[in-house]
Amino acid sequence: MRKSTVFKSLCGSLLASTTLFGIALAQTNPSAQQIINSLTPTGSVSDTTRGIKPLAPDDSSATPAPPPMAMTPSAPPMAMSAAPAQPAPLASTNLDVEFQSGSADLTPQAVATLDQLGKALTSSTLASFTFKIVGHTDTTGDAATNQTLSEQRAEAVKSYLETKFGVSDSRLQAEGVGESDLLVATPANTPEPQNRRVQIINLGQ
Repeated sequence: MRKSTVFKSLCGSLLASTTLFGIALAQTNPSAQQIINSLTPTGSVSDTTRGIKPLAPDDSSATPAPPPMAMTPSAPPMAMSAAPAQPAPLASTNLDVEFQSGSADLTPQAVATLDQLGKALTSSTLASFTFKIVGHTDTTGDAATNQTLSEQRAEAVKSYLETKFGVSDSRLQAEGVGESDLLVATPANTPEPQNRRVQIINLGQ
């Protein structure tokens, strides 16, 4: 009886570990649908109908209000102007695209992530949009080297999407910003995985 209990406990622990591993894998490799959701524009952030109330219906049976008493003419009421619509922020997503250390060579993990990105960009939802691919690095090494490396990595992602998924060159822009736009603020020469990322920005149609 005791052996059976130990066996069940061991199986439960193994199952929990497998589940947690699966969750962690899903977090580092988002699905194509998750990427589509992140890159789909949400529209304008303004609401031009806010505060506008419908006119009350005409009621001919109601007793008309008496005319106002004669008063000194006053300045006409100022017309209310609607607030200008504010452009919605561009839809974007940050992907953990892993490269070989100090190079722009894609790792198997990077390929798995970019395969999901390729499926998203060629989906019917996003096929009409153009995108900017922005390469980022952490602060390890000097800034000039990181700038060049980020440019090479952005170009590597662009090339992969064009070659494997047939994404048109006209739909993709590649740009590297090195360590100038850190996701996590760190001092110089600090390895930070979250800063070594590729950002995909929807530029519109």
